[in-house]
Amino acid sequence: MSELVTGEAVALELRPARLPSRALAVLLDLIVAFTVYIAVSIGLAAATASLDDAAQIALAIAAFLLVLVGAPIAVETLSHGRSLGKMACGLRVVRDDGGPIRFRHALVRGALGVVEILATFGVVACIASLVSARGRRLGDVFAGTLVVRERVPVGQTRFVPPPPPWLAGRFAGLDLSAVPDGLWLAVRQYLTRMQQLDPQVSWTMAAQLAGDLASRTGTPAPPDIPPAAYLAAVVQERQAREVRRAFADHAPPSSGAPAGYAPPAPGRPPAPGMPPVSGMPPGAVPAPVPQPPAAPVAPPAAAAERPATGFVPPA
Repeated sequence: MSELVTGEAVALELRPARLPSRALAVLLDLIVAFTVYIAVSIGLAAATASLDDAAQIALAIAAFLLVLVGAPIAVETLSHGRSLGKMACGLRVVRDDGGPIRFRHALVRGALGVVEILATFGVVACIASLVSARGRRLGDVFAGTLVVRERVPVGQTRFVPPPPPWLAGRFAGLDLSAVPDGLWLAVRQYLTRMQQLDPQVSWTMAAQLAGDLASRTGTPAPPDIPPAAYLAAVVQERQAREVRRAFADHAPPSSGAPAGYAPPAPGRPPAPGMPPVSGMPPGAVPAPVPQPPAAPVAPPAAAAERPATGFVPPA
């Protein structure tokens, strides 16, 4: 583990890449570069067959410099230190202070890489990496860079310390909508590493971050609360709001009636297993609605006389 100190006095724990992983990354980069160079050379040979020998040699040298020297420099500059081989091995080239490299760093590394890697088949680079305490080759020494590992084990992940218990819910009314993500990231990084800083430097950084945070929220920071505790309490409040918002988005409907349930018709009790009608205590049966009186039923009319059939009952 290598500890670097940035300009803001923040200690960065980096894992320098060792020779085996760096050699594998360089080998992958060379395979890709030579494959592209061979394809370009074949294309140039077919396109410049009518030219003289001097022109063909000049184009071959230009293709060599562009593909094997210029292309790696451009890739490291645009990707901030991550070539194809380094991405496959989880490596990155950074400055000595932990920041991303620029064109001048990639140019120095690429120019010396021609001598260290291509001209000597990597012998000089291997010897320099074995001698260096952080595994740096000559190109890294002159460029002021370092190859580090990006894939840090999960057990080394740092967490934001919780605020004091007496600050729980103190900042529930703050408006955090205007705080940018960059400021939240800076606050979290400070809280995870404030124990490694000098007390005076830690207090100064906390006061500056607290002032920036208070200006974004529109509410000044309480003078009776230390800046670090204020930052931790506001970060906890933001996390609590995100948790409440996430649970609110997935909460079930508030009504207890099942889907498709309709209240019973007036005058009829609810079906068994169904909740009572709203506004009526459980177990109560709605009073029947009075119905209009039914029309009186006329008595049956007298039976009409039966017609004569010629039958006489016996005496």
